[in-house]
Amino acid sequence: MKIVRYDRYGAPASVLLVTEETSPEPAPDEVTVRLEAAPVHIADLKCITGEPNFKMFPLPAVPGFEGIGRVARVGSAVTSFAAGDRVFLPMACGAWREEIAVNAADLMPAPEGDAVQLSLLPINPPTSYLMLNDYGDLEPGDWLIQNAANSSCGIYLIKLAKMRGVKTVNVLRRESLAPALLEEGADVVLVDGPDLADRVREATGGAAIRLAIDAVAGDATTRLAMCLADGGTVLCYGMLSGAPCMLPPDMVFLRDIRLRGFYTVRQFGEHTPEEIAAMYADLATMVADGTLRARIAGTFSLDHVHDACALAAKVGDDRAGKVVITMA
Repeated sequence: MKIVRYDRYGAPASVLLVTEETSPEPAPDEVTVRLEAAPVHIADLKCITGEPNFKMFPLPAVPGFEGIGRVARVGSAVTSFAAGDRVFLPMACGAWREEIAVNAADLMPAPEGDAVQLSLLPINPPTSYLMLNDYGDLEPGDWLIQNAANSSCGIYLIKLAKMRGVKTVNVLRRESLAPALLEEGADVVLVDGPDLADRVREATGGAAIRLAIDAVAGDATTRLAMCLADGGTVLCYGMLSGAPCMLPPDMVFLRDIRLRGFYTVRQFGEHTPEEIAAMYADLATMVADGTLRARIAGTFSLDHVHDACALAAKVGDDRAGKVVITMA
């Protein structure tokens, strides 16, 4: 089988190697999964290059935070899965390979449908789902505001919010991205800028917005906070700017604006296993039937993993969607 590894940190084109290894046989409590598809995330690239806070796997390492495949072989003690069953892999298991042996207890059933779309389900859709579900106490007719709204998480959030009757203000860096978001169901799309709060008030009729979702950080945090009603929350889940979140003290002590951090895996700990399973089942149905869809910038085979990483590293109009590795 083919597998992608790196034994030192550096640019993907320099350190990623595609090698042949013997297909793994499952231990009694394991199954061997034949991969169908695995995304290339920015976090994968940060792990490969060895950025601070991303040296989380011992070297040599196999990239790939999530993936989908079918059970190929079953361990002697496994009764929960059979050969041919479709499954989601455990997160951060190293999915850039053709086959992997994993503990059966760590797998989740996956539905039929587009493998490329479904391969993206374990991380991004739950992120959007939990941010919407767990923060802001939003009711139908309420508003939220988010930046980096053209990201996969942003688009999932637009769709999920609309299903709940929650309206969205979506902040972008470029006007050229607005039509695509309006097609996705965005209520308001605005280009970021120093007068953002004034334009948000005009577009929403002065709605009292209580939740802002921030993937950019830096000064963008301040601009989102200025759009909120007193007592509102800025929920930060990313730092595309590379800068710390900026929240002026007067907003904190005079207006009670709160800054909170969101990390998907940590948020799972706020829910029971049954709640997490129900969430994934709900999301899987929506992805399988096309209700939730991510834009795909390109798909690549394992042999072209360097090209996949090069495209995934691009930003803005140079990469209009997710990058996914597919295994024939």
